Amino acid sequence: MNGNFDIESMKPTNKDINIVFSPSYNVTSYTYQVYKDNIPINSVNVDNQNPVTIALSETGSYKIIVRVNLLDGNIDTITSGEYIIDKEAPKISISDKNIQINPTKNKNVISCSANDNYNGNLNDKISSNIDSLKLNSFGTYTYTCMVEDEAGNKATESASIKVVPHDTSIYVIQIVCFVLLFILIIRIIKLFKVVKLEERLDPYVIKPLKNDTLTTSEKLRKIYSQFLNMFSSKLKKSVVATKYAKRLEKYAPVSGVHKTGYDILSGKIIIACALTVLAIIIKAFQFKLLGSMETLGVFVLGFFVLDIYLFAKYKIFRWNLENDFVAAITIMNNSFKSGSSIIQAIEVVGTEVKGVIGAEFKRMNLELLYGLDIEQVFKRFSKRVGLEEANYLTASLSILNKTGGDIIKVFSSIERSLFDKRKLRLELKSLTSGSRIVVYVLLGIPFFFILVISLINPGYFLPFITTDIGRILLLFMIIYYIIFVVVVRKIMKVVI
Repeated sequence: MNGNFDIESMKPTNKDINIVFSPSYNVTSYTYQVYKDNIPINSVNVDNQNPVTIALSETGSYKIIVRVNLLDGNIDTITSGEYIIDKEAPKISISDKNIQINPTKNKNVISCSANDNYNGNLNDKISSNIDSLKLNSFGTYTYTCMVEDEAGNKATESASIKVVPHDTSIYVIQIVCFVLLFILIIRIIKLFKVVKLEERLDPYVIKPLKNDTLTTSEKLRKIYSQFLNMFSSKLKKSVVATKYAKRLEKYAPVSGVHKTGYDILSGKIIIACALTVLAIIIKAFQFKLLGSMETLGVFVLGFFVLDIYLFAKYKIFRWNLENDFVAAITIMNNSFKSGSSIIQAIEVVGTEVKGVIGAEFKRMNLELLYGLDIEQVFKRFSKRVGLEEANYLTASLSILNKTGGDIIKVFSSIERSLFDKRKLRLELKSLTSGSRIVVYVLLGIPFFFILVISLINPGYFLPFITTDIGRILLLFMIIYYIIFVVVVRKIMKVVI
């Protein structure tokens, strides 16, 4: 070895470093070059064999390269290790320097983070006095956050936490909520008692031929219907509400209490308002007020709850309707083969088929008895049920009625087409089941990860709600997700 350093390398330190390079006896002269952060900053020539002391004082990562001239005329290079000087203290950020809260046992009301120029994130090395603060008592407390980096630099940051009594408005809301809740509970208990009493007395009561008295459930339905009528009368004056109500009109047959699209829209508004009031009550019991964004979120969620229920119910309704219609066509075809007329075939379907189709065929039979012609009766029927197959049947019967033909062959063809279409639909559903499962998983993964991360770290997603840039990003994410859902639905949709 033609020379050596008394300190080969050094871990991060916040002190000056003096490094002594001692050349060997066969060195005539040498030159040392100091590199700071891989950039050459100092070069010195030494024309003898004397040791040299190299002083390092500024923050940075250093390395020294020495080129020695030997007695035999050769040149050798000696490279030191790494010397790190870090005199910069870590930077501490506190979520809120002046925070005002109500009495609480929650210690997560404030948080701090630390970052260092060399060590990077130091959140895991932060210490604070939060556990010693009595945040469940009134007063002003000083929150102190401390951290030390690897080089020994320390940083301290403080914030003021003021614990104040709860807002009087929360107490007013709580009192009102308690009173309303108490009245509601008493009312529900009375209703249950009335219902049970009605059930117990019903076997022993002689019922009149015409009973105008309403049961408890009917009274509740009547009250709800009155609210629907009140909202619907207001919504009919709005053009936007009218357009939206027309889109909801198709759900009216499966909705029960809601007879029109306006009733469904009114029900959506009532449910949204009820859930919002419930959220305000729950927040009041927690000595908190519901924020504007939280109120909007609860209202929007409640507004679409009824849509989910009606959509699922409508899907089942349409599936049963299509199945019953295929059964009706089969029965009509068999009736024609046995020599029955159209009126007789309609009457048989009304008797044999249950559900909506059975009721519709009974209605058609009555319309024929009242003098309407067959073509008009089937047109009214197809308009009411809204099935593509019903339109096809109506068109076929109209052509038969005008031009004549073999009705048995026509109905056999219709029956075969319906069965083939149903078979193709089931086969298509089976073939695309794997793709649909993948789509559903992709649609559900964001919500799954949000749930898991929220359980692990409840405050992880708070910046998306508490900061302006977070709200903007959240809005863009929701828009992108909706676009993704729409595009996927368009791609997966196959019309038969």
